[in-house]
Amino acid sequence: MRNKQMRVLQFGRYYPPHVGGTENVMYDLTQGLNGMGISCDVLCCNDTNHYEETAVNGHTVYRTKTILKVGSIAISPQQIFTLRRIARNYDVIQVHHPSPMATLAMWLIRPSAKVVIYWHSDIVRQRVLLTFFKPFQNWLLKRADAIVATTPLYIKDSEALQKYPAKTTYIPIGISGLATDNPSLLESLRQKYSNRKVVFSLGRLVEYKGYKHLVDAARYLPSDYVVVIGGDGRLRPELEAQIREHGLTDKVELAGKLPDAALSSYFEVSDLFCLPSVSKNEAFGLVLAEAMSLSKPVVATTIPGSGVHWVNAHTETGVNVPVEDAQALAKGITDVVEDRSLYKKYSEGAFHRFTTLFKKDMMVSAFAALYNSLLTK
Repeated sequence: MRNKQMRVLQFGRYYPPHVGGTENVMYDLTQGLNGMGISCDVLCCNDTNHYEETAVNGHTVYRTKTILKVGSIAISPQQIFTLRRIARNYDVIQVHHPSPMATLAMWLIRPSAKVVIYWHSDIVRQRVLLTFFKPFQNWLLKRADAIVATTPLYIKDSEALQKYPAKTTYIPIGISGLATDNPSLLESLRQKYSNRKVVFSLGRLVEYKGYKHLVDAARYLPSDYVVVIGGDGRLRPELEAQIREHGLTDKVELAGKLPDAALSSYFEVSDLFCLPSVSKNEAFGLVLAEAMSLSKPVVATTIPGSGVHWVNAHTETGVNVPVEDAQALAKGITDVVEDRSLYKKYSEGAFHRFTTLFKKDMMVSAFAALYNSLLTK
């Protein structure tokens, strides 16, 4: 089947302008596939109790009304009825996991289209939910024509995926890359951090991101280092208290939520990017690819069951250290920054890994090839 005849539905929890890594992947896939001549639409939940069906850049986004939110889970029975109405229009339906509502809708409607699961992560924290959800998840895994993880490590370490080796593969998440497009901000940041070595990190201030360990690591860094953490979240008051308690106000800055237009400048002014996450809730670490697109070496953590330490190739793009170990974080940071030949090696390795694995066009083309292979069997 030729690409121009193919119709694909991306099915997941939310879609931009809702902020999130999975949402950005759905957006990039949808835009990229349509750009290749593959008709690709989106079915997702709305942030509100309203149904919207809108045309966006030549494709349709079906946003079903949300009647209740339980944590990060949207309860939207309308997804079931919308899927029943539109499913016959598509050759391929791609479910972005985890999405309990999408999984339930697929189980109830059982569309005849080819089914692809993009397995962004296991369900880690919601153990009670998983108990009730697991039978539906298992059904979808059995039903799927292809299961795609984001890294080979996730295939090896995910208990759910180990049962389906014959139809499981991996396609890394791809991004456009960052380019410095705010010269005035970049110059002001360079002046602000003049004569300082900048360690940058970016993410929500929540437990699994491990920021308390990065703040603690600042205690072991030389006085000319500054740790800049972009993002906001419920742990901000605790981190602020930790910074004050240890007298780190000159060495750790909580920069708050940064607008997209500012991100490239913060990456650019940094000497190194650090991701101190502590659990497999951090399944991939998209910010690592963003850092690599600007040739920034990385210090990350070796998280059991996660793909983070595959994305950051140890001694190629930076180093990986044990989780919850502030001294190891500090040593990893200084080892990379202080050795200029090593720094140059990791900087070049980071950009090379980005260009060979993590570009958006590669992700889109890989999924297009997968769809074609399923439809020509």
